[in-house]
Amino acid sequence: MKILLLSDSDSPHTIKWAISLRKINLSIGIFSIHKPNSNLYSDTDDIYLTSINASRELQRKKETSISKSIYFQAIQKVRNVIREFKPDIVHAHYASSYGLIGALSGFHPYIISTWGSDIYNFPTYSIIYKSILKFSLSTADKILATSHALKKETQLYTGQDVLITPFGVDTEKFYPRKVKSLFNENDIVIGTIKTLEKTYGIEFLIKAFSIVKKKYYDKPLKLLIVGRGTQRKYLENLVKELNIENDTLFTGYIEYDHIEHYHNMLSIFVAPSLMESFGVSILEASACGKPVIATKVGGIPEVIENEKTGFIVESENPDSLAYVLEKLIGNVQMRKELGNNGRKKVLEEYSWQKSLDTMLSIYTSLVKNDKT
Repeated sequence: MKILLLSDSDSPHTIKWAISLRKINLSIGIFSIHKPNSNLYSDTDDIYLTSINASRELQRKKETSISKSIYFQAIQKVRNVIREFKPDIVHAHYASSYGLIGALSGFHPYIISTWGSDIYNFPTYSIIYKSILKFSLSTADKILATSHALKKETQLYTGQDVLITPFGVDTEKFYPRKVKSLFNENDIVIGTIKTLEKTYGIEFLIKAFSIVKKKYYDKPLKLLIVGRGTQRKYLENLVKELNIENDTLFTGYIEYDHIEHYHNMLSIFVAPSLMESFGVSILEASACGKPVIATKVGGIPEVIENEKTGFIVESENPDSLAYVLEKLIGNVQMRKELGNNGRKKVLEEYSWQKSLDTMLSIYTSLVKNDKT
């Protein structure tokens, strides 16, 4: 079976899907708007990578800032790739940009996977963008979403059923273990691993950390912030203003292959998001046996059992977050129990193999129906 993915080739999610599908003997092609980094696929060198070679700066722009000429080039290129690669299925990961490109390619069977901001944000920009989203979804033979919350939001723009395909975790890669840490053995490391953008609410984690650090000044509390993004400078300045600079570490961008190493440096994982369609990083932290604190938004309540695998708090509320942090800072046994429960939940409900089996089943069914 040959699958053409329309997706950001540098996204960890794209990389994981493409390599995993290739390993079960599917032929995989990827079309990306910007030039792919082939080094990210060096372990699987027979994945077909193609693009219109747009600059990487384009990747950081909002979809609404990308020119019509870029989309025109992309649609023409995808049509050519379809003729050359001869896929059995075209699968767009992201309903708006790549979803539109796939829709205008005219190919079937065609799948769209919604990711989050393409559904929560894109259609709110204008009536035109809402119409684009509705059109893209209307052309798909199958529409997929990672959570029930995202499914519900997606169904505002389509009359089709939406299938749930959770983005699982490789529990043989993400598991509790001792690692060479950037911190001392006795440090209590609180942190997050997210893109440094406003939607992920990292400023509220910083403010909550400042509250508990002032209260427990005698404890070895440290704050770890892993990731890159447009808020980096703002967050660094906030850390300075709150006088916690000596206890805070920003790592910048870390390649996905090393992310589990940083999860295992943490004592407590925090996801203070303002919007979150699913929460993959939460499941990765749980798989590593870490207690999780996250906000009551989007699909997060689906992946955390409150007071069993972690705690759910209100968003944009550093005092509430600090209150729960206090509980965990002073109770090592509670941290251990929540972490153990979280890993068990991932093993039972969110293994990567289960996600892969679900996707393969969808592909097989579509191809079978297309040939009948």
